[in-house]
Amino acid sequence: MIHSALVVEGGAMRGIFSCGILDSFLQHDYRPFDLCIGVSAGANNLSGYLAGMYQRNYRIYTDYSLRRRFINKWRFFRGGDVLDLDWLWEITIREMPLDLTAVQQHPAAYLVGVTRADTGQIEYLEPEQTPLADLLKASSAVPLFYRKPVRLHGTPYVDGGIAEPIPVHEAVARGAERILVLRSRPASYRMDTRARHRLSAAVLRNHPRLVETIRRRASHYNETVEYLRNPPAGITIQEINPPEDFALGRLTTDRRLLEHSYQYGREIGDRIAAGG
Repeated sequence: MIHSALVVEGGAMRGIFSCGILDSFLQHDYRPFDLCIGVSAGANNLSGYLAGMYQRNYRIYTDYSLRRRFINKWRFFRGGDVLDLDWLWEITIREMPLDLTAVQQHPAAYLVGVTRADTGQIEYLEPEQTPLADLLKASSAVPLFYRKPVRLHGTPYVDGGIAEPIPVHEAVARGAERILVLRSRPASYRMDTRARHRLSAAVLRNHPRLVETIRRRASHYNETVEYLRNPPAGITIQEINPPEDFALGRLTTDRRLLEHSYQYGREIGDRIAAGG
């Protein structure tokens, strides 16, 4: 039976905040959850937590992700990818392989949200069904930043946060009554619904349903935030946000800002684990 759930939002480099919280949970052996769900960076952070690999993802944020090979905005204009996920996945899996046995033996169920490129719909997959490294890569394949969908069993997928930025509805649908949600945006943040997404429409013209999902994403995001604050009767949701002056963006590479956000997350994780 599922009673409690941990839900982790994505956000690329902003995810170092939830990484700090989860590393604190590991140090305190805090794992009261029956279900863990994440998308994009949130799913990757959960993989380190469930594998019991303290600071694995911290090293990815503060070392591998800061290497010039990974983030290069100018590659896009040359027909390449802003984010070289192929290189990042190859080197981190080789040098810091995930403990897949520990993930499988963890008592909590683990779901990774991915967006189908052909339908624009969210799907939640389990590592037992699909190799975890491939699943996490698919959930992190942000359209425009990484041009081609990742194929899993022949089906094209992209970043799970496109269709479901904060996958709390799935936790409720699976029976969770107490839900902890780790966000990567301040509590006051609302997504701008006025964007026209012309570039997305041009680059993703072969995936019109995915483009439509991207166009609806801001409204869906804002509705989900309101759902967190006004859940159905019998559902308790605790939302953990970074501070209002949170300075990280999706592609931030300032090590000082990253370290500060990680430590802030650690402090919050300490309080949660201590019952505060």
